Amino acid sequence: MVGASSCYASPLCTWFVAACMSVAHGPGDSRQAVALQSGGRSRRRRQLSKCSPASGSAPTIQALVTSCLDFGPCTHYNSNYNALSSLFGSNTVSSNRNQRRLNRAATSGRAMAVMEMEKEAAVNKKPPTEQRRVVVTGMGVETSLGHDPHTFYDNLLQGNSGISQIENFDCSEFPTRIAGEIKSFSTEGWVAPKLSKRMDKFMLYLLTAGKKALADGGVTEEVMAEFDKTKCGVLIGSAMGGMKVFYDAIEALRISYKKMNPFCVPFATTNMGSAMLAMDLGWMGPNYSISTACATSNFCILNSANHIIKGEADVMLCGGSDAVIIPIGLGGFVACRALSQRNNDPTKASRPWDSNRDGFVMGEGAGVLLLEELEHAKKRGATIYAEFLGGSFTCDAYHMTEPHPDGAGVILCIERALASAGVSREQINYINAHATSTHAGDLREYQALVHCFGQNPELKVNSTKSMIGHLLGAAGAVEAVATVQAIRTGWVHPNINLENPDNGVDTKLMVGPKKERLNIKAALSNSFGFGGHNSSIIFAPYK
Repeated sequence: MVGASSCYASPLCTWFVAACMSVAHGPGDSRQAVALQSGGRSRRRRQLSKCSPASGSAPTIQALVTSCLDFGPCTHYNSNYNALSSLFGSNTVSSNRNQRRLNRAATSGRAMAVMEMEKEAAVNKKPPTEQRRVVVTGMGVETSLGHDPHTFYDNLLQGNSGISQIENFDCSEFPTRIAGEIKSFSTEGWVAPKLSKRMDKFMLYLLTAGKKALADGGVTEEVMAEFDKTKCGVLIGSAMGGMKVFYDAIEALRISYKKMNPFCVPFATTNMGSAMLAMDLGWMGPNYSISTACATSNFCILNSANHIIKGEADVMLCGGSDAVIIPIGLGGFVACRALSQRNNDPTKASRPWDSNRDGFVMGEGAGVLLLEELEHAKKRGATIYAEFLGGSFTCDAYHMTEPHPDGAGVILCIERALASAGVSREQINYINAHATSTHAGDLREYQALVHCFGQNPELKVNSTKSMIGHLLGAAGAVEAVATVQAIRTGWVHPNINLENPDNGVDTKLMVGPKKERLNIKAALSNSFGFGGHNSSIIFAPYK
């Protein structure tokens, strides 16, 4: 339905409202409504010709206004009701000029009332205000290289690899038997034991990383008690959801539906992680999940920031989580022919931009950022790690799994992100690339980066996936944590396994095999997903 405020902005709707007001006063006044703006009566008849009176009782003012604003067929009204017949252009009403003058005078009061409503609506509009700023005040991770942001980033700086042989199940029959698998993981102190036994790992990673982000941000129970929980939200997505829970349900169904876990449906859906965390915290603000394959986390982060900017939230937990290193997950990506088969040398398997790469390496885990409105963070004395400046999304609209050959979607995404953040190309001097270690994807992204930033001699590019593999829907959030840590520490982590760069890849743009010092002005983090989903987000030091 068209909103009331928009009604006042339309001359036609203004006439409708005035007419409806007169109908409420009875048949005699309805003639005055017909006379209102009578010079355009024939034109309005044509506009309203689709609305024909029908049998029934006399309409109420509310029903008539609703029908007029719906612009749908008017089927509720009595054809013998003179006022309505007049309103919709009946030829039974005739008025001479003198009568029309009297009618105009009689209706002028109602017209003035409508004008007053228009004026009041204009006054009640919110005045333009300065845009609310969004900052990062906490971070949480679950990865194969660590379970807190500091351990995780220290391992990245040292060039340690989290890729190893899969131990969670027997994969000896699979052509790929390696992954960025989390070997040790505990929910103790974070998730209730009963839930830990029932939930899918993607939810457990999400809950622990989310609560660790709060702890890292200094949000104790006492601090949270001061929050307006109606303006605290959770937006943590997943590309694959609870695949293990669903897989187990299918196996149980082979025996009998009676063997199925009653939680298999809710615990398999991608939104339930955010929902469970909100229930635990009592947060009543924006709460949902986004699933855009491997671009999921960036979509969640940018949408969370937008909720804060628009005043719909003061605090948001956002990011992504995935756990698909299970038979059906591994088998599915093997069937896509997307995975590396360098089983005998796992730590060398993920090698973005290297000419000897043979596919990506699956990873698992979660990354969560605590985003906060600047003044809200300052008021509680929070440590501010970095500022979120903006970002963008686009779609290649080209192929399910292959990037567009000319990189048009990626270039457009980057350019829109720069515009959103109010940042020039020259200010971006660090990029955490999507770079998954696939032949087409790495090269297309590199070409897009050169197109946008190739003239910047200070630019440095790296890929976190060279050490932890591809965390799918969680990749962008974990890489956002790495980006924020780079801003905080002044160190960017190395690209490992980049031994023989692809033709055309300029190693001067790439971080080398050792960590490097970099005073970051503004940092871009890319994430792209199956379906042609592109996303770019931008962080900078808080000033």
